[in-house]
Amino acid sequence: MLLPATSASLIRAVLAVLSGALAGAILLLAAPVAYAGGDGLVRQEVTFRGGDGLVLHGTVLGKAGAPGPGPGIVLVGGSGAGPREEYRQEAEAFARAGITTLVYDKRTIGYSRFHPDFRLLADDALAGVRLLRSSSGVNPRQVGLWGFSEGGWVAPLAASRSTDVAFVVTIGGSGYDPLRTQAWNLATHLRHRGAGGPFRRTVAGPTAQLLGATGLFPAAGYDPVPVLQQLHRTPVLALWGEHDTQVPPQESARIFRETLARAGNRHAVIRFVAGGAHNGHRTTDGFDRIGGPLFHGKKLGELPPGYAQTMASWVRAVATGHPPASSATPAPEQALATTPVPDHAWYAWLAPALLLLGFAAYPASALLRRGPVLRPVRWPAGLGLLAVVAAVACPLSVFAAGDGAAAPVVWGRPAAWLTVQGLAVAVVGSAGISAAALWRRRSSLSWAAWLRLAPVGLAAVGFVPWAVWWGVTA
Repeated sequence: MLLPATSASLIRAVLAVLSGALAGAILLLAAPVAYAGGDGLVRQEVTFRGGDGLVLHGTVLGKAGAPGPGPGIVLVGGSGAGPREEYRQEAEAFARAGITTLVYDKRTIGYSRFHPDFRLLADDALAGVRLLRSSSGVNPRQVGLWGFSEGGWVAPLAASRSTDVAFVVTIGGSGYDPLRTQAWNLATHLRHRGAGGPFRRTVAGPTAQLLGATGLFPAAGYDPVPVLQQLHRTPVLALWGEHDTQVPPQESARIFRETLARAGNRHAVIRFVAGGAHNGHRTTDGFDRIGGPLFHGKKLGELPPGYAQTMASWVRAVATGHPPASSATPAPEQALATTPVPDHAWYAWLAPALLLLGFAAYPASALLRRGPVLRPVRWPAGLGLLAVVAAVACPLSVFAAGDGAAAPVVWGRPAAWLTVQGLAVAVVGSAGISAAALWRRRSSLSWAAWLRLAPVGLAAVGFVPWAVWWGVTA
């Protein structure tokens, strides 16, 4: 049945009103809701799209009743999953100082420890900057970045790609590539466990070269220096904990200072946090944390006196148009120096590969039943295969699982490494015994037999200098 025109118009008008009201309710529910806590801070849950369109979730914190538009800062976390709760103390400290702060959950799609895409993470950080620049109470020309650890690579990279970033603060940023940095980190923690210099040199030297040459270590060749050179106009505050045990603080501070000076940056401030660990929080020696909330069952440590105040006062000075002039405080002593990792160290993987082929050649030919089985040769061939695999796997496990893979440490060496050294002695000893036995039978051996023995013999001879270089004999 057809309705009169006036009735149809009335129904359409009512439906339009209801649709508008429903849409308004939906928008109201979807819009970020700000709520004030008892600590004088206002928090607003937000979502925004990262560099590749992935939806990221975060919290914007501000000081209740803060007068007028002020500075803002986006917190960029360290390696790993990085939920925002890990950086709650810093976020609240900035907000209490009148600096509106965005802290967000790090992406878990398109990023992992085995695939750290720094450019994608920098895009996420810049998306956060755009969000904060459009927030009420924030001066869009006074929004900067704070980067911790891995964020010490990401935040400068983001700033180098956008003029929207007004300043950069880093804590625990490394001046070296990730591979050299991780090698130093592991050597430092192995030293703390009681592992002696020889095994530490194997980890930081040949093993790191093997990882770099084979491409097994993610982002091994990322060099932060060219990025820092582009920050010639961006004010930078670079901080390290006095007891940083994860990046080399003394060497990194020197690289930051010298690189930014060469770039012509006149507002680069280098500071060290007294009593601070890698994350700037309280510690006794860099390996523990004092107080603070628990994160994944471990203490994060409290913010030490002066740490948050140093950052906040510096940001406020930049925001008022008076960025502090470049300066640097003396660096604390660094117990270990870093070990350079040569580019394209092809020998690091070729040598063990040839040894494995040489030791495997004899048992492979025996399986094919080509010629008589020479029993004395079985021992150096089998032990050689086992020794090379174990010698490579032992320090590689430290890179894969951390310094805990070296436990227990006996006589300054991981127990597993003592086993490797025992195998190395057995290889050399069995090779000598086999050589003597074959020499006594030399008249009865054909040229074909000698050809079968040549690979394992060459491998046994080559094993000695390789074992010395790899650190097995030390």
